Amino acid sequence: MNVLKQFIDGEWILSTTNETREIINPFNQEIIAEVTEGNHSDAKMAIQAARKAFDQGDWAETNPTERGKLVRQIALLIERDKEKLARLESLDTGKTVDESRDDMDGIADVFHYYADLADKDAGEMIHSPIPNTISKVVREPVGVCAQITPWNYPLLQASWKLAPALAAGNTLVMKPSEITPLTTIKVFELMEEAGIPAGVVNLVLGSGNSVGAELSINKDVDLISFTGGLETGQKIMQSASINMKKIALELGGKNPNIIFADADFETAVDQALNGVYFHAGQICSAGTRLIVEEKIHDEFVEALVKRVRNIKLGSGFDEDTEMGPLISAEHLEKVTTYVENGIKEGATLAVGGGRPDDPELQKGFFYLPTVLTNCTTDMNVVQDEGFGPVITVEKFSTEEEAIRLANDSNYGLSGGVWSQDIAKAERVTAKLRMGTVWINDFNVFFTQAPWGGYKQSGIGRELGPQGLEEYTEIKHIYQNIDPKPIHWFGAQ
Repeated sequence: MNVLKQFIDGEWILSTTNETREIINPFNQEIIAEVTEGNHSDAKMAIQAARKAFDQGDWAETNPTERGKLVRQIALLIERDKEKLARLESLDTGKTVDESRDDMDGIADVFHYYADLADKDAGEMIHSPIPNTISKVVREPVGVCAQITPWNYPLLQASWKLAPALAAGNTLVMKPSEITPLTTIKVFELMEEAGIPAGVVNLVLGSGNSVGAELSINKDVDLISFTGGLETGQKIMQSASINMKKIALELGGKNPNIIFADADFETAVDQALNGVYFHAGQICSAGTRLIVEEKIHDEFVEALVKRVRNIKLGSGFDEDTEMGPLISAEHLEKVTTYVENGIKEGATLAVGGGRPDDPELQKGFFYLPTVLTNCTTDMNVVQDEGFGPVITVEKFSTEEEAIRLANDSNYGLSGGVWSQDIAKAERVTAKLRMGTVWINDFNVFFTQAPWGGYKQSGIGRELGPQGLEEYTEIKHIYQNIDPKPIHWFGAQ
């Protein structure tokens, strides 16, 4: 098996230590690849390459239209290789191929979108109160950007960072999750094929404790963008403060899905499932907190549990599979403990709550789709992000109580409101402290709209025009068109 390499300064190289890591298929634990394992030294080398490319190269000064053309070429290559990328993503993560195909469409859209935006900001002339002067506000690239991506949506999350950073004229160093790097490696091959200059994009493979730590603390990095867990995000924020580098953090959520009694019942039940069980609940925006009006609570839970029992688990390459495995043995243990502790806290197990009995699934990291009822906001299972196929159910009586419960969280990434009374839905939405709120839908996002959260869900926004702005600095240019001496100091 050939060892997959990292990409630094336009070259595919092994790590300085020659250490490697095996990548396994979470469906059956088969080894699907062997990759080089980078460390601090490799990260420093990549940062130096990016620094040189930004400070001494032509990329930041390249005409924005030309940058846009290169970013668009990446999109076209992703579209060309869509099926290969989708199958590789499913092999690496365990999700169904249909989900991965949808991801690839979204990834290509991201590159197309930022290719379009690359040359659209020519600056803004602003009024100067001083006679015979001109003022202009322009956006310039930040510089060297470090980007750390998670294991659940490896290439999708990478695209949200790569495309705007390149469109804005930055150079970058990316560290994908050490357990799901395969499609990110492939897209760096496509960027090389597209003709991105050496040193502009760099890929370092390795753990967060070595590579990620170096990217966070290194003074030659101007911005760090991280998507992942809260605890790691806090460490990155502390490290980044040493040289006051810009930060963009997307740190997950514990997302409420409010169901009013006047909601379309069948659709709300269906979307409650869709809001959680794609990719086995390993989604930062998953609607794992179901908050149901008391009038329909029992009926709703009964209908939900009936549907959950029928979810088909299996290989992501089986067309009948509806849900694949969790990502790793470690994460399976985490989700198992999470549910067990929730039951100890007083939650009632309505369905699921363990490993499947099917002998065909025993080699994989499968966990049954689970519903816990009789939950309250003082339970850790309601407050903590479980990141698995687990729904907790709370109940409410009034509109005000629904709002209070939904906002009772350290997170504020996303939420949903289900009601046929649109005035009520909009009242509730206006009071929810979250970055995205859906009315009569859930888990919808698209490239044109910003994505990010309130509170401990993070800092900054990805996607939309705001996603490009994150990778720019604002400069005010002031020009005196009729300069004259003012004779303030030392005039005779």
